[in-house]
Amino acid sequence: MNKPFAAFSRWLFLLVVSFTAGQSIAQSGLTTTLPVDPKVKIGKLDNGLTFYIRQNKKPEQKVELRLVLNAGSINEDDDQQGLAHMAEHMAFNGTTHFKKNDIVSFLQNIGVGFGNDLNAYTSFDETVYILPIPTDKPGNLEKGFQVLEDWAHNVTYLDDDIHNERPIILEESRMGKGANDRMFKKIYPKLFEGSKYAKRLPIGIDSIIRNFKPDAIRRFYKDWYRPDLMAVIVVGDIEPAKAEQMIRKHFAGMTNPTAPRKREYADVPAYAANDAMIVTDKEATSYAVSINYPAFKDVPSSTVGGYRDHLVKQMFVSLTNQRLQELTQKENPPFIYGSVSFGSYARGYDAFGAFAAAGTGDVNKSLNALVEEIERVKRYGFTAAELERAKKSMQANFERAWNNRDKTESDNYVDEYVNHFLQQEPIPGIDKEYEYVKTLVPGITLEEVNAVSKKFKDDKNRFVYVTGPEPKADTKLPEGKDLLAIIDAKEKADIKPYEEKAIATTLMSTTPKAGKVVSKTKNTVLGTTELKLSNGVTVTLKPTDFKNDQILMGASRPGGKNNYGLADKYNAEYAVQIVSTMGIGDLSPTDLRKVLAGKTATVTPSFSGISEGVRGNSSIKDLETMFQLTYLYFTAPRKDTALFRSYVQRNKSQFANISANPQAVFIDTMYKTLYSNNPLAPVTVPNSAFFDKINLDRSLAIYKERFGDASGMNFAFVGSFREEEIIPFIETYIASLPATGKKFTFVDNKVRPVTGKKELTVNKGKEEKSTILAFYTGEVPYTEDMDLKTQALSEVLNIRIIEELREKVQGIYGGGTFSGLEKYPYTNYSFVLQLPCGPEKVDTLLKAVKKEFADMAAKGPDTSYLNKVKTQWTEQNKVKMKENGTWLDALLDIKFKGDDPDRFINAEKYIKKLTPKDVQQAAKLILDGKNHFYAVQMPENYGTKTAGGDTPKKGF
Repeated sequence: MNKPFAAFSRWLFLLVVSFTAGQSIAQSGLTTTLPVDPKVKIGKLDNGLTFYIRQNKKPEQKVELRLVLNAGSINEDDDQQGLAHMAEHMAFNGTTHFKKNDIVSFLQNIGVGFGNDLNAYTSFDETVYILPIPTDKPGNLEKGFQVLEDWAHNVTYLDDDIHNERPIILEESRMGKGANDRMFKKIYPKLFEGSKYAKRLPIGIDSIIRNFKPDAIRRFYKDWYRPDLMAVIVVGDIEPAKAEQMIRKHFAGMTNPTAPRKREYADVPAYAANDAMIVTDKEATSYAVSINYPAFKDVPSSTVGGYRDHLVKQMFVSLTNQRLQELTQKENPPFIYGSVSFGSYARGYDAFGAFAAAGTGDVNKSLNALVEEIERVKRYGFTAAELERAKKSMQANFERAWNNRDKTESDNYVDEYVNHFLQQEPIPGIDKEYEYVKTLVPGITLEEVNAVSKKFKDDKNRFVYVTGPEPKADTKLPEGKDLLAIIDAKEKADIKPYEEKAIATTLMSTTPKAGKVVSKTKNTVLGTTELKLSNGVTVTLKPTDFKNDQILMGASRPGGKNNYGLADKYNAEYAVQIVSTMGIGDLSPTDLRKVLAGKTATVTPSFSGISEGVRGNSSIKDLETMFQLTYLYFTAPRKDTALFRSYVQRNKSQFANISANPQAVFIDTMYKTLYSNNPLAPVTVPNSAFFDKINLDRSLAIYKERFGDASGMNFAFVGSFREEEIIPFIETYIASLPATGKKFTFVDNKVRPVTGKKELTVNKGKEEKSTILAFYTGEVPYTEDMDLKTQALSEVLNIRIIEELREKVQGIYGGGTFSGLEKYPYTNYSFVLQLPCGPEKVDTLLKAVKKEFADMAAKGPDTSYLNKVKTQWTEQNKVKMKENGTWLDALLDIKFKGDDPDRFINAEKYIKKLTPKDVQQAAKLILDGKNHFYAVQMPENYGTKTAGGDTPKKGF
């Protein structure tokens, strides 16, 4: 078939499909009930348990299992606050068929990682257990269903297991404590005043966790873990009949209590009066203001008309947020960030809310600007041009999802079915949704979108609050009545309509003079095509079928910030951010967003210490747009003094009070000590003073030095493209990039971690919480083999840390290590340990973890631990090898670092080769090295006399 005729046929087909869809919806009407996706089977057992089954082959040989409980913290009795969440924890602590920790161990043995794969969460109204199961080995799926069944009704709740889990729950609670938590705890009761939600935060109350009687949590499990409140969801590479057989086998025998408690839903009364409050904390770093409108009952609609209303509301929120974003890009912006949304913590309710982050700026100014923009929308609505852009963007998003409909990962479907069970959210499927969007969206009117404001327009009783640092002696914060007065005044003020400025309709007015592909070679190992262009730039092409509509781009070369000395440290550090703030070509970021409406294409420059390049992605139809953006980022960074000043002002405001944050002070002090106060050390904690040191012209000059010459740059493209279709774009937009032939390279700026064995204690923070950080560093020859061994060491130790420091010592909720070798700018290793904990546990944890390290270097790991790591890596690799992002990263690394392609293509071969001796070798190299740096954050008053007369230690 010739190409013109093929194109015409495709156009005709789409026209027929669109017309047919329109006829279908027009004839059936907006009152028609939304269908359920025919690819999912929904059923109910005689005991009331609901099940969802969908066969889906991405990823292959893997099934996503979920146990969903329609009960959460809102169902707790007064003496059970926090026990819904703890009941979720207890599911991993022993069941009829699995002793304590056997579930985690079994799943690790089949390649399911604890935390990153295996997980669970508890919210106000639900508890969800997450269990992905590899199905490549017989028996895995059967045992996975047994785990799911045991969670549902066979948790043992032994006294010892309950008592041993208390400290871990308290550590999880401790991790969340700080200024934001303290302020939130004051606001939250007012936010949900008159509702049970005000007293049922899922994390619970520490005193109850410490002291509850075991029967209280057993009572919660007995009352609420029952089949009529449960759903089992099975999505993945499994025959539906087999899935249903497994569900019936494991769950049909469950019974409900003879006198079940009624599953009631908490009411949320509307605010009885207009109210406001200001909450401050000495450790808060920035101000924020929030406007909360009364909640109203809202149940997801099951009709086509309700779906249309949902799309209209999405447009309203998106357009309002774009208006607020534009305000942040003005000189002397009123806030750092602003947004509006519909939503609620409470099941069955919706509410409109608005938020603005003021930084250390003027709270009154931020609130004024936020209310004015909302009021402008209420009075005048949006423009026709704004609506048209919103329609284009929405249609483009659904089109891409539809294009990838048969390459959608199973976990995406699982989330849909969880929401359908819990909140009756419709699940018509992407075929129907795309049909609706194509038919309904063009007919949505400006009047309809503007009318969304009627949902909150006349609400006079709102709850407004400000959070932030305690004011300095010479400043005064507004009072609650002042906040309300600002809103009242602004609602009566003279406000002008939004002005739509005329902008260019295209990214580029002229097409660059194309270069040529001068050579083309095939890499049979990687299945790639290597191009050399007339300007010397190289390109790697890897067409894939992992997605139907996804093209990823990356480019890199040696270079980076290390090429610049101390005088240019901040000019180089923030060069890319500044260019992104000012725009490209003739377009500001706001103009760029408007031009790109309806297009799926993004490009972002990247600039590290030793490299520079770009990253991008696009749909098939917007591939040329991605190329044009790339060309402009290389050749036409835009200078805009006003937007630069806005960038500086926002960042100064954001970070002016960062030293009030105890963690920020600890990290900043620790890194300065780690690098011996070397002024060229990497920026880890931004300081507002940094932004005063930026010179716009010099920063822009540095950007042009790094990106204005493409010499030595290697591009890689991975995804759903054809070589013959992408090469003309490469010749036009990549081969045309300026390239002088200059040699670009990275620089070793000689910044090194501290040598020897060092210790640091920083006393900062009012909460009784600590953090242990340790760094093991040194210079060694780089090999990919040793890099793999050090990563295996880290993963084995992470299993041991959970077993010993969490389950036995009961000193942490989470924590662990990460490790690796680096080739550039000098060959070195780094191994980092992080343990958040209580100050009273610091010494015990340090002793325990150092023993683990010593044992690993002296004896190596037990084979069973290494096998768990190898199995998990193997399972992860099966999935990653069919992801475009994995291939893009690998192709860039092969070019940049000279990595061996075989180690990527045949990763499983190298994983299988790993032995305990290999891990021990890595442990001896790293953990027995000469450079150890331990840093501990302790509370600011820790070390004073306690009530018992003892003086606690300070960490070492």
